[in-house]
Amino acid sequence: QVQLVESGGGLVQPGGFLRLSCKTSGFSLEYYAVGWFRQAPGKEREQVSCHSSSEGGTYYTDTVKGRFTISRDNAKNTVYLQMSSLKPENKAVYYCAAAPFGTWCDPRYVGVWGQGTLVTVSS
Repeated sequence: QVQLVESGGGLVQPGGFLRLSCKTSGFSLEYYAVGWFRQAPGKEREQVSCHSSSEGGTYYTDTVKGRFTISRDNAKNTVYLQMSSLKPENKAVYYCAAAPFGTWCDPRYVGVWGQGTLVTVSS
């Protein structure tokens, strides 16, 4: 059974730091592109970042470049998102996802989503 379980969210002050984790099971993470998405209140889900080993690259949405870092540990079947210099507008439920290589984490190719983890940035 394919599962993705996010954790690490919480309340943090503006300018703060959080590291999200996504533990996967039921498939071999090394054979997939992995990414993070988020959905803010009243907004559609958007892609935040994607790491695709086959393309040898990483994607970040413009608003998080230089502040967020995606990483993966295939041996632990875990994906991470390090978030620094957090802003109130980063408040959202964050989801991880896996998609076939070559899709750059296109949500149309994501078969299973986790339950998400809530990040709140507030003083």
